[in-house]
Amino acid sequence: MTVVRAALVQTTWTGDKESMIQAHEEYARQAAEQGAQVICFQELFYGPYFCQVQDASFYDYAESVPGPTVERFQSLAKELGMVMVLPVYEKEQPGILYNTAAVVDADGTYLGKYRKHHIPHLNGFWEKFYFRPGNLGWPVFDTAVGKVGVYICYDRHFPEGWRALGLAGAEIVFNPSATSRGLSNYLWKLEQPASAVANEYYIVAINRVGVEELGDNDFYGTSYFVDPEGKFVGDVASDSAAEVIVRDLDLSLIATVRDRWAFYRDRRPDAYGPLVTP
Repeated sequence: MTVVRAALVQTTWTGDKESMIQAHEEYARQAAEQGAQVICFQELFYGPYFCQVQDASFYDYAESVPGPTVERFQSLAKELGMVMVLPVYEKEQPGILYNTAAVVDADGTYLGKYRKHHIPHLNGFWEKFYFRPGNLGWPVFDTAVGKVGVYICYDRHFPEGWRALGLAGAEIVFNPSATSRGLSNYLWKLEQPASAVANEYYIVAINRVGVEELGDNDFYGTSYFVDPEGKFVGDVASDSAAEVIVRDLDLSLIATVRDRWAFYRDRRPDAYGPLVTP
């Protein structure tokens, strides 16, 4: 497949899990009506960004993966013929919780999951209270639209995972996030384009929007698609409004860029040992 029509969703918290799920089902249908073949939602898509506080009651949002929500979207993926990346709160077993993204193929098949590796813990982002660090590596999923990878929010500040995904053949990497104005805003349009260039694939950067009742974080949206040359594919999304954004991604550009810049050929893994020595 040379050209993939991809979609992202950035939205506001509706107030409860069921209405949030229903909203995303409708967003997926809207994207399908525009011909989208793959879609990704924002980090922890069916809940608020509860990491603004430390409150054990929010453990109740966690569920098995696959589980009720993923299985519900498996049915929708099959109905719409759409690949779906579903960022959810995973409970592997009681007390073992992860920030996870499930990947579902266009026929509804559950392909697997990625668990967020890098877990922040600072004011407004108390994630170590809720999540263990990911332990499944950086899988790349062979989907109906090509080879898809996932990196989640805070992960984007760490180059190692971006490179691991590229080495595993990723063509499109989705980065669902919950990031707020004033803290990392200056990095938002810098890091992912730079990582797309360094690793020579498409990156889809998704952020939520609005101020939620748990804190004063203003999630600034401005979600976007960026190509292997570091160029935005179309306009970025609003900084305040919910939106479904659909863009055409020409995967043939990846080969063109990799022929021009032989970053993978000219790597020096033999010299990198000190970088990974504790």
